[in-house]
Amino acid sequence: MASLLLLFLFLFASSALSQDSLIGVNIGTEVTNMPSPTQVVALLKSQNINRVRLYDADRSMLLAFAHTGIQVIISVPNEQLLGISQSNATAANWVTRNVAAYYPATNITTIAVGSEVLTSLSNAASVLVSALKYIQAALVTANLDRQIKVSTPHSSAIILDSFPPSQAFFNKTWDPVIVPLLKFLQSTGSPLLLNVYPYFDYVQSNGVIPLDYALFQPLQANKEAVDANTLLHYTNVFDAIVDAAYFAMSYLNFTNIPIVVTESGWPSKGGPSEHDATVENANTYNSNLIQHVINKTGTPKHPGTAVTAYIYELYNEDSRPGPVSEKNWGLFNTNGTPVYTLRLAGAGAILANDTTNQTFCIAKEKVDKKMLQAALDWACGPGKVDCSALMQGESCYEPDDVVAHSTYAFNSYYQKMGKALGSCDFKGVATVTTTDPSRGTCVFPGSAKSNQTLGNNTMALAPSANSTTSGCIPKYYHHPHASFADLTLLSLLLIVALVFL
Repeated sequence: MASLLLLFLFLFASSALSQDSLIGVNIGTEVTNMPSPTQVVALLKSQNINRVRLYDADRSMLLAFAHTGIQVIISVPNEQLLGISQSNATAANWVTRNVAAYYPATNITTIAVGSEVLTSLSNAASVLVSALKYIQAALVTANLDRQIKVSTPHSSAIILDSFPPSQAFFNKTWDPVIVPLLKFLQSTGSPLLLNVYPYFDYVQSNGVIPLDYALFQPLQANKEAVDANTLLHYTNVFDAIVDAAYFAMSYLNFTNIPIVVTESGWPSKGGPSEHDATVENANTYNSNLIQHVINKTGTPKHPGTAVTAYIYELYNEDSRPGPVSEKNWGLFNTNGTPVYTLRLAGAGAILANDTTNQTFCIAKEKVDKKMLQAALDWACGPGKVDCSALMQGESCYEPDDVVAHSTYAFNSYYQKMGKALGSCDFKGVATVTTTDPSRGTCVFPGSAKSNQTLGNNTMALAPSANSTTSGCIPKYYHHPHASFADLTLLSLLLIVALVFL
């Protein structure tokens, strides 16, 4: 019966780690030496990325994603739109070959029909909604319509007068397409897919948009953009564009369609005239975007409503035509090395893109010491971390404070769990860093200075921000710090044990 209690504990802890990161990446195809699908998946898993968007439905990629749990958006390329829009049989065949053949082993969640059709392939605009409807009908026939959504990505250029957001509206030229499209999305519960590029808005503004406003950098209150109609304050271009889309939909009386940002990013290199395409700006934008999304900040119009976003893109596309910047939007080179190391605080292991395996988990500064203590107790107790190095007289005892001790314990757990998603959270008091926290003779697990090999233990799972457990061991646990939730959970577990014993 004790095994039943352990199973209950495992399922309870596992649920705390099921929260979605809401951050994904695009995988382009114009790469000279594209890594193999298995290498792509290995990189995604090492970075704890659980969402990807493909620009096609490549068989080898879809097979590689099988049984990984990674959520996949597949695409109907623009050149296939005409055929699918004119024949239900063609759409059904496409779904059979590219969806049903792989689902559910491969976690296909969305079919993107075309890409920026209204602005890049306007002669196909008239057939776009027909193509969406035929693909949807094929999913219904295959009994997959509840699991897989159908939509189409748009350039934010379809929105006119995007500031102030409350006055934004879609280009009326496209009303014969936009209105039936939004009706389709609303009826199927599908999101509006939007590509949002503050980089282009900044470059094309000729100095009107401040760089910090485009990069999510902190602004003084008097520098924030204020919508005079709503009095909403905007601190970045990204939120303003997303809200402009919400307002544009509401102008047409559609108020319950969610938005997913299918592309957003910043180039890390440009030509002589592309002065703002730099590694520093790319790192700043993408780091701040990830932080913004993971924190579930939402937008001024919809605060607290998380916006899923896909970074453009995973790899630099060196064979892509156009200016230098077009080839340099990637987070990684094709050999798997990062173009730059993202500066992330509090984002857990998501995109801690240090592929040399040198990432560590540390305690955050300026957090509640009682929460740190509870997390430390958990790590050294149910987390099964060897905390003997923290005992008085041992190598990591000094400095004798909860922050230093928690950092050692958190990192030990993080390394022991193979840097898995959720293993550096501890109710939000821990964060991933690429700086080795070792000091003097106190060498941390995972450090290049250490030869220690840590085993993997998947039964004890670190408490996440949504978890109500903190764990305890005799050495670190202090009863005055026990919360009502902790005692309630303990009582529940005792009742369960008594029932089954």
